[in-house]
Amino acid sequence: MSKIFKFAIPAAALAGGAFYYKSAIAVYPPVFQGDGQWIDLKLTNIKPVSHDTSIYTFAFPESNQTSGLITASAILTKYVTPKGSNVVRPYTPITDVNDKGKFELLVKTYENGKMSKHIKELNVNDTLAFKGPILKWKWTPNEFKEIGLIGGGTGITPLYQVIHEVLKNDSDRTKITLLYGSKSVEDTLLKSELDKLAEKHPDRFQVKYFVDSIGDSKDVTNVNEGFITKEVIEKNLPKPSDASHIFICGPPPMYKAISGVKVSPSDQGEVTGILGELGYNKAQVFKF
Repeated sequence: MSKIFKFAIPAAALAGGAFYYKSAIAVYPPVFQGDGQWIDLKLTNIKPVSHDTSIYTFAFPESNQTSGLITASAILTKYVTPKGSNVVRPYTPITDVNDKGKFELLVKTYENGKMSKHIKELNVNDTLAFKGPILKWKWTPNEFKEIGLIGGGTGITPLYQVIHEVLKNDSDRTKITLLYGSKSVEDTLLKSELDKLAEKHPDRFQVKYFVDSIGDSKDVTNVNEGFITKEVIEKNLPKPSDASHIFICGPPPMYKAISGVKVSPSDQGEVTGILGELGYNKAQVFKF
């Protein structure tokens, strides 16, 4: 009897331990289900990166939840004004789509930007409403031999999401060249992150920066004074072909000059501007 009794205790303990272990690693569904439901997320950290731009960290309800986003996709933010009007704006998180427990938004505060000003006024532990995901472009590893990215200002966020997705996958051999324009070196967002990726993956990723004026800036590594011109694009980006693709995201004047503007979220519009002059067509260019 004693032997049986001694055996029964460890067995019960083992069973209890197994139950606890399973409970401790309970798997929760992704935060965003694409079901149109708004969910309030708590702001947990604010990290200034320039005079008018910060990285805002928002926590998920459960620490082991993922966002539910895929590359490349965005989310919508919403707040209600004192007069009862809804303000809704899209943003692209800069964290890995598979990260758990949180995501980060890179937000520049604009003078007339209702949402960006609202986010800037948030304090840690305040909440903001989100829903999504909004799929922009479904990235497929090795779909292209080479891609060219053209970005301006906060338009770097979806491009950064693509860059990160490609370079974290050693089996994805897509080569990337990024041309990134900003007003100044100080306004060149995510520069340190981009430089680290370029240093770590020199055979797969190259970046060239362009600013309106270098001025007295000290961090001028790989920074060119001037605009992203036709000559720059022709020299650095892949030529039009089925084996390559161009992605662009930036302010309206950049679209107008380089690629032509989108007609609507569902209609990319024709390729005009510099890319049109260089022979790229609608099937070879994607406008975020």
